[in-house]
Amino acid sequence: MFRQLTSFCDRLVQRYLPDAFLFAILLTIFVFLLGTIFTDSTPLNMVDYWGQGFWDLLTFAMQMSLVVITGYVLANTPIVKKGLSNLSQFANTPSQAILLVTFVSSVACLINYGFGLVVGALFSIHVVKRVPTVDYRLLVASAYSGFILWHGGLSASIPLTIALKDHFLVDTIGSVAVTETIFSALNLFIIATLVLSLPLINWLIMRSSESVTRVDPKILDAQTTIKDEDTTKDPESMTPADRLEHSQTISYLIGVLGLAFIVYYFTQNGFDLNINMVNFIFLILGIILHQTPKRFLNSVTDAVKNAGGIIIQFPFYAGIMGMMVTSGLSEQMSMWFVSISNDVTFPIFTFISAGIVNFFVPSGGGQWAVQGPIMIPAAMDLGVDSVKTAMAIAWGDAWTNMIQPFWALPLLAIAGLKVKDIMGFCMIILLWSFIPISLALLIF
Repeated sequence: MFRQLTSFCDRLVQRYLPDAFLFAILLTIFVFLLGTIFTDSTPLNMVDYWGQGFWDLLTFAMQMSLVVITGYVLANTPIVKKGLSNLSQFANTPSQAILLVTFVSSVACLINYGFGLVVGALFSIHVVKRVPTVDYRLLVASAYSGFILWHGGLSASIPLTIALKDHFLVDTIGSVAVTETIFSALNLFIIATLVLSLPLINWLIMRSSESVTRVDPKILDAQTTIKDEDTTKDPESMTPADRLEHSQTISYLIGVLGLAFIVYYFTQNGFDLNINMVNFIFLILGIILHQTPKRFLNSVTDAVKNAGGIIIQFPFYAGIMGMMVTSGLSEQMSMWFVSISNDVTFPIFTFISAGIVNFFVPSGGGQWAVQGPIMIPAAMDLGVDSVKTAMAIAWGDAWTNMIQPFWALPLLAIAGLKVKDIMGFCMIILLWSFIPISLALLIF
């Protein structure tokens, strides 16, 4: 039965899921039609909402582009490549490769979602170099499967938001400590269950797969070969500009400045590892470990080509969010689930509704802004715990990331694959993860 399910999901995705860019285009058209039919918005209104929202994710698009670029640059420093290579030595068979990559990426995503995406992709490349007989598509899917844990981890945007003393719902639910969200029994149960079960599920998928896709050698060459021009140039023939480009002193000076800020930041803010700090740490370490500006910039040049999908697709998702929110379509979806809920089923329906809304508003913070003002008052009216409701939205947002290409783009860019290469396997993770998450929302 499991073999049939795996084969069906993979064939379905391979046959019908288009390229990630076309997926965003089709989703744009779909939301436009939904807004025109089910809200009071006219076609002209929907066009306006789309255009007005088109550039709302520019900051986030830049952040995610830098996740890919700085992560790639850091991973191609000699010391990091050696470290990842040493860690990959724990995998000697395809089974061990799948188990190891899933576990490492899960833990990394619990630490920080951007960090987890980069580490998962880069570690997959090192593992497949050691175990070339492993199914590369499934290996990368296993790395991405760990991302389902991010909204229960240390970078979870909804729990961290409601922990603030000035968040927009503070008058309704107050400031909620992370001990009640991230470190609650409900959340820890889900995390423990998924961390232990995801490697086994991916192993079962490997055992039931009908074919094995070997890694294309061109992918490994493209991701691990860095040009280092002019490193053999005669020092006597170097111009002053050449000497600056090959100066270790320049790299170390800016590196010391960056390290000083990192230490100061964590001293003042505690372990607040947000996406900006992840990028900053990756950038500074990349500069230091490449030793010279020339080697660093050569690595950046190779890395930039991986960010193209993010740069061109994120504005379309911003436009989709603009149509969903401004037209009131996201509010209608949420209210429909509220209307069919009671005090027992409300957390489950909140979780499912968040999973659906996540297709159109694939941002944890953005989704909370959309659903929080609707679901929290409804929960209080039904006598349902508001903190559990917030966590249901958080896990719903994380849940459907398994079949939403938005977050997979950075990982796929590094791994050199397309979205349809991994989504069939991730669909199995989606189906399985529904069980422990739903049980936790019912039991705790």
